[in-house]
Amino acid sequence: MANVAFLGLGVMGSPMAGHLARKGHDVAVFNRTSAKAEAWVAANGGTSAATPREAAIDKKIVFACVGNDDDLRSVVLGEDGAFAGMATGAVFVDHTTASAEVARELSAAADAAGLRFIDAPVSGGQAGAESGALTVMCGGEPAAYAEVEPAILAYAKACRLMGPSGSGQLTKMVNQIAIAGLVQGLSEAIHFGKRAGLDIEAVLDVISKGAAGSWQMDNRGKTMNAEKFDFGFAVEWMRKDLGILLAEGRRNGAHLPVTALVDQFYSDVEAMGGGRWDTSSLIARLER
Repeated sequence: MANVAFLGLGVMGSPMAGHLARKGHDVAVFNRTSAKAEAWVAANGGTSAATPREAAIDKKIVFACVGNDDDLRSVVLGEDGAFAGMATGAVFVDHTTASAEVARELSAAADAAGLRFIDAPVSGGQAGAESGALTVMCGGEPAAYAEVEPAILAYAKACRLMGPSGSGQLTKMVNQIAIAGLVQGLSEAIHFGKRAGLDIEAVLDVISKGAAGSWQMDNRGKTMNAEKFDFGFAVEWMRKDLGILLAEGRRNGAHLPVTALVDQFYSDVEAMGGGRWDTSSLIARLER
C-alpha cells in the first residue's frame, strides 16, 4: 500500500481513485471543481487538496486523468503543478488520452526534475472504470512501470508496458482507429438488416458467434438497434481522440482514410445534437 494522489475526478477518474482507496491506498485528490473533491473524500476517505502540488507532496505515485494536453500541462507544470510537489524518484502516471508529443514532453520534464513519468491511457469507458476492469497501455521506463503496475491493477483487468514514453498514447490511438471502423461497420450492418426486414436481435445473436463477432456487437448492438445512446464514451470525446491520432498519422505518414471519414460522420452526429451521445450513435445518422 502506498501514499498516492489522484488528479481529476471526472467520470473516469472518480471511480479509479475509489478503487485505489478500497485497496487500502492512502489517497489525496485534486479536482478543479473543489466540491467534487470534497464529495469524493466524504464517500471514500482520504484527503482533498487545493492544488496539484499540495496533493502530490510526499506521494510515491501521482495519478492523473484529465481532459486533454493543455489540461494535463496545467496540473503538472508550474509552481502549483504536481511536479513542484513530488519528491525525487516519485512516479507520475497519466491516464489522460493525450498526444504522444505531450507524453514525451512531460517525460523529459520529469527526468530533468528527478522524477519518472508513465503515459498510461485506458480503454473500457466509464463502465470499465466503475467495475475496475480497464485495459491500460503504458509508455515509459521498465523500472518505473514495475513500481506502479500493482497500484494500476486496482482498477484494471489488463496492464502492459508497450515501449518508451509515448508508446502508451500511440497504442491508444491504434485502439481508437479500430473502434471507429468497427462501430461504423456495425452501424451499416444493423441499418441494412432493418431495411431488409430482418429481426435484428436474432441476426446479431447468430452472427456474433462467427467471424463478425466483436465487443461492440456484444455490448452495443442491441442498444444501437433501439437507438439508445446513453452509455459510456461520448462522441465529443471520441472526436478529440480522433483529432489527436489523425494529426499523428499526418506526422508519421500513416494513411487513415476510413478513420478520417468516420470522424466526419461523428461531426454529423454532433450537428444532430449528439455530442454527448456515446460512440455507438453513428447509426443515428443512417436511421434519421
